[in-house]
Amino acid sequence: MMILALSAFLGLALFAQMTSIGLVLARRRRPGPVPLPGDGEGTTILRPCCGIENHLDATVRSVLMLDHPRYEVLFCVARADDPVIPFLRGILADYPDRDARILVGDERISTNPKLNNVVKGWNAARYDRIVMSDSNLLVPPSYLDEIEHVRDARTAFVCSPPVGTHVEGFSAELEAAFLNTYQARWQLLADELGIAFAQGKTIAMRRSDMEDMGGLAALAAEAAEDAAATKAAHRFGRRVRLVRRPFAQPLGYRRFADVWRRQVRWARLRRSSFPLAFFAEIFTGFVPAAAAAIALVAMGELDFWTLPLLAFVWYAAEYLLARAYRWPAGPSMLLAAVVRDLLLPCVWVEGWVGYTFEWRGNAMSTNDDKELLPKTTTL
Repeated sequence: MMILALSAFLGLALFAQMTSIGLVLARRRRPGPVPLPGDGEGTTILRPCCGIENHLDATVRSVLMLDHPRYEVLFCVARADDPVIPFLRGILADYPDRDARILVGDERISTNPKLNNVVKGWNAARYDRIVMSDSNLLVPPSYLDEIEHVRDARTAFVCSPPVGTHVEGFSAELEAAFLNTYQARWQLLADELGIAFAQGKTIAMRRSDMEDMGGLAALAAEAAEDAAATKAAHRFGRRVRLVRRPFAQPLGYRRFADVWRRQVRWARLRRSSFPLAFFAEIFTGFVPAAAAAIALVAMGELDFWTLPLLAFVWYAAEYLLARAYRWPAGPSMLLAAVVRDLLLPCVWVEGWVGYTFEWRGNAMSTNDDKELLPKTTTL
């Protein structure tokens, strides 16, 4: 019975790995949006900013150079003394013809500092179409067309997972290994299966739809706005869609401690919002499959050479996926993927044993009884 169970698990793990990569590879070949004459409807982009981030000049300029006939960009900053404000002003001076403004202030409507930051932009938005777009995204000129390309009458939110690019150093490679061929791949697969969930890097919605769902406050029902968006869509019989190809997040240099803290934070948020799905995460990655294979080798059911063959097939598929999408790929990417898989069980355990985390200097909690309000200043 044990041999049968181990063999079945190993087969299922390999099948899931190869099938998920195959379906995401097939998705890449779908035609993209065809630019059409403007329909007269504009879009408001809410861009929350906090501090000077890696590649910020490029990411800010990217949202000011969209190939779209009618849109405004509202850069939302919580504190008047944030160094990003003069930085933004300097860039905006290069684009005097763009409809872009900096809004400063903080209104506490939730424990989520991002929502508290963007609520002023939400109230000031001119258009019904609203996109919350993180400041560290490097968006293509077709950004808004890509979003509208997948929207239909049932869609409440259009989102995109980030993919790590412009990596500098091994820790950045490691973060890209988490973001790209692991997290983005599984999120794109979920979209293929019709069970996509929202991702906070880009959340596109209609104000009129949000009013039916309770307004912007509906996104404050969970510690993470993307989890709240997913649940709100399901509650009202709507769905979440992901763009055809994810948008880039230039990583630059990363410290391992920062990569670790981000993964633990996201793990605790997933555990809090979707505990059953988070429980299943322990069965992903190469470690469980390798453990089953090692046990079968020890029992004499598999030859030892099947272990390196399994590893080769497993990671070669990830490498091909990264190459096909032009994500960072190379020997260091493969090493980072191995280290990532060794860390996944540790991140999973940390997701269960803790409930507090820090986000941009704000102490937060996933535990309702021990909730920690973010440290903000109202201006």
